[in-house]
Amino acid sequence: MDLPSWEHDLGADLAVIDGLLAEMAKITPADDAKLQHVKAQIEHKLANPINAGNRKLLIFTAFADTANYLYDNLAPGLFQKHGIHTGKVTGSTEPKTTLRLAANPRQGVDFQTMLTLFAPRAKEKALTMPHEPGEIDVMIGTDCISEGQNLQDCDTVINYDIHWNPVRIIQRFGRVDRIGSPNARIQLVNYWPDISLDEYIRLKERVESRMMIADVTATGDDNVLSAQSNDVAYRKEQLRRLQEEVIEMEDLKTGVSITDLGLNDFRMDLLNYVKAHGDLARAPNGLHAVVPANPEKGLKPGVIFTLRNRLLSGTAGALVQQKNRLHPYYLVYIGMDGGIIADHMEVKALLDLARNACKGRSEPIPAAFEPFNKATDDGRNMRTYSKLLDQAIHSMIERQQEQDVDSLFSPGKTSALVGEIAGLEDFELISFLVIQPA
Repeated sequence: MDLPSWEHDLGADLAVIDGLLAEMAKITPADDAKLQHVKAQIEHKLANPINAGNRKLLIFTAFADTANYLYDNLAPGLFQKHGIHTGKVTGSTEPKTTLRLAANPRQGVDFQTMLTLFAPRAKEKALTMPHEPGEIDVMIGTDCISEGQNLQDCDTVINYDIHWNPVRIIQRFGRVDRIGSPNARIQLVNYWPDISLDEYIRLKERVESRMMIADVTATGDDNVLSAQSNDVAYRKEQLRRLQEEVIEMEDLKTGVSITDLGLNDFRMDLLNYVKAHGDLARAPNGLHAVVPANPEKGLKPGVIFTLRNRLLSGTAGALVQQKNRLHPYYLVYIGMDGGIIADHMEVKALLDLARNACKGRSEPIPAAFEPFNKATDDGRNMRTYSKLLDQAIHSMIERQQEQDVDSLFSPGKTSALVGEIAGLEDFELISFLVIQPA
């Protein structure tokens, strides 16, 4: 071994590291825009409580080091300026708080005591600590308290950083979004990664996509990154949906993921129906039902078409299935005016609407089917619905073309040109549900 060269290289590494540390030391908490924004967020919350008299706030971070940093830079100022106490709970260090217990000021505060001081109503502080007058209003914690804790005294959760698993965000919010909350309103504040981190994630995907190419040209068993690569893209899509869409808490009963919002519920409905009424294999295509519109439940006048693609299979079908979990079946909800209410990508929403419209109803609804029969001459004149079907399929083609273009500029395989949908002849109509105007 060339010890002199190795020693020289280690010295060079040490010089680089010392330089990095020196540059990092120039950045003080006063230069930390994110920290300053959190301080402003807390000040606004204290000055304008969303529930009268409630100053409690829960800050989550994924890392103990970040929790320590936040505590060191938030706790002293909050106590000096507002007289409120801050606590910190992590899984790797002892709990810490600015509050001193009345009974023994020198005594430290353990994990459960810390949470009781933060959520005195939910944790029944009056029974366990009847002689302690103090409370903690701001709690900084890691995910060691994201499950199994009742902290609904608090009405505001701040995610200082986004956990790699978006379900964890729901679990964090679940600490305050609980039965028995005394608050009329609760809120969640998320701090999302900046654009530079997003660019890093894209770079990581590109590197792993190249690894996939190498894997294909080799044995097919050499890609040690494949699972991680898929997970990165999957988690990123989850984060995007959580940031851009409103996710209902009841949709997350299984606590599995955001993009797989419990289709097992619908499979169980189908299984129970088949047990009660027999197999559906012999049911003819083109069956339809008519139900009344109910805008309060999202049932606007229109038609939900169920279609089956007859062409896409193999690689093309696999690529499409990444976008549509029901492939080769497609659901499209189109309004009577020709506008798309929900396209074929919104599988869960469409299935929920169909369930709300039909489940538990075994008899035709005269108020719905009689106007439909009159307008269509008892089904002899279906030109209106044929036109809607054609418009629905054209909307799917346009959406697929948009996705194909996007896939050309995204890591991984492209869906462009692998299975183009030409039009109505590529589909067979399985059934349709008419939502009749009231």
